[in-house]
Amino acid sequence: MTMGDVLCEQELEDLVHFSVQDLPGRGYGVMEEIRRQGKLCDVTLKVGDHKFSAHRIVLAASIPYFHAMFTNDMVECKQDEIVMQGMDPSALESLINFAYNGHVAIDQQNVQCLLIAASFLQLQNVKDACCSFLQERLHSTNCLGVRQFAETMMCASLYDSANRFVHRHFVDVSLSEEFLGLRGEELVELVGCDELNIKAEERVFEAVLSWVRHDPKGREVLLPELLSKTRLPLCRPQFLADRVQQEELVRCCHKCRDLVDEAKDFHLMPERRPHLPAFKTRPRCCTSITGLIYAVGGLNSSGDSLNVAEVFDPIGNFWERCQPMRTARSRVGVAVVNGLLYAIGGFDGQSRLSTVEVYNPETDAWTRVSSLNSQRSAMGTVVIDGDIYVCGGYDGKSSLNSVECYSPETDRWTVVTEMSACRSAAGVSVFDGRIFVSGGHDGLQIFNTVEFYNHHTDRWHPVPAMLNKRCRHGAAALSSHLYVAGGYDGSGFLSGAEMYSAASGQWSHLVAMNTRRSRVSLVAACGRLYAVGGYDGQSNLSSVETFDTDAHHWTFLAPMAWHEGGVGVGCVPLHPA
Repeated sequence: MTMGDVLCEQELEDLVHFSVQDLPGRGYGVMEEIRRQGKLCDVTLKVGDHKFSAHRIVLAASIPYFHAMFTNDMVECKQDEIVMQGMDPSALESLINFAYNGHVAIDQQNVQCLLIAASFLQLQNVKDACCSFLQERLHSTNCLGVRQFAETMMCASLYDSANRFVHRHFVDVSLSEEFLGLRGEELVELVGCDELNIKAEERVFEAVLSWVRHDPKGREVLLPELLSKTRLPLCRPQFLADRVQQEELVRCCHKCRDLVDEAKDFHLMPERRPHLPAFKTRPRCCTSITGLIYAVGGLNSSGDSLNVAEVFDPIGNFWERCQPMRTARSRVGVAVVNGLLYAIGGFDGQSRLSTVEVYNPETDAWTRVSSLNSQRSAMGTVVIDGDIYVCGGYDGKSSLNSVECYSPETDRWTVVTEMSACRSAAGVSVFDGRIFVSGGHDGLQIFNTVEFYNHHTDRWHPVPAMLNKRCRHGAAALSSHLYVAGGYDGSGFLSGAEMYSAASGQWSHLVAMNTRRSRVSLVAACGRLYAVGGYDGQSNLSSVETFDTDAHHWTFLAPMAWHEGGVGVGCVPLHPA
């Protein structure tokens, strides 16, 4: 080894890295000060009569639009003065300053101009900040304008947020000046939307009428189309006779009178109801409304039935305990009507139950109502048109095909047409205005068959079968699809899920849950699916996971605190103020 080699090794051992972490930041600050002094600037940006001096290297380093301009030999890269067309001068000045200091002030007066300029200059982070600013300040008086602006600027997230806000606050929005200024095609689309958050269809009629009256000569020609999108059959008969039919704008239009007659026939002649388009009799349901998910009954680790009730806040991701039921119930049916939660039938550890109790979240109290005609557990329970339907189940001796309907107004249970098969532990949900019953078992075999009930005709009809046979699974409808998840197929406990589309009339596989879940409850809330509890083949589950239909992904949430599987679940919507 030579002396030179020794020195080289010694130099490597003595190598020290020195750095100043804040040098880039301090350097930008110095460049900003140099710019303010008007020194070393090599480009001027001109908007109208306004001129702004800057350094090409800073603009290229911080703003993608200028990076492309100055590094790709565009004609502007050699110009001392560059004209910026169609941009607000103050917005451009703010973004030039942003290039030097990374700071921009957003307020109500400049947010739209800033967003337009940031979009043009491809500053996505500033554009996102402007969208967040607008999203956080959505109001019934501005949401329609924000929605239109977001659509123009291709801000998908802001558009979706504003659109959901319009749906959730439709009644308040319909009283705004922006609403009266909607174009006809925009109102037709809005009135036809399933997602409007209204307590009664009458509110939609009044909104339509207000819009037409704002410019009667120019708008009354659109009234028939608007009323055809309004679900007049869902209005009260008294309202149809005393309000709609007596309205002068309606009386003077033959097509409008026909629509009123159609709605009146819906109430007077039930046999004609099946001939109406399904959407006209489908209650609107705003799935983006925040709701609280209640879990009641179920089992503990020893297999004992519980009377425990707890409630989950999907936004806060936590569970709280509620007043317990009067009766212990596992395999219990749950339904929500008018903000009240019903616990129906079930198994108390010794016998199948016919008793029913109802929970009022405002008073945190349970009260008894009329009992079922039959004892039953492991049945399906749904709500349609304000009535509760209970399908199938097990009475302690055999699986049932019978179906009962409960009217909260009369506190009476009545028997309706039975299903085509005896089904215990089936999945039951309301989809496309009908009651869909999937799978289940009859004590001898597990089904993959599906049928739906038309409550207008009191008849059952077959539906294409699921891809897998399953019982003790969860079922729920969300938007335009019906979902089933988990269950038991006779040989194994399932994590798999399927989705049915009414448009295609076909089932397709869905990404599986993270956990095998038999006896799982599936519920739709806040635009997502929630799989609650269950049994994985070895133990009861307290875990909960949610499915994002956009991301196609299941994510674990906070587990139940006082339950270990087999719960009945219902979502009580929280209507916005």
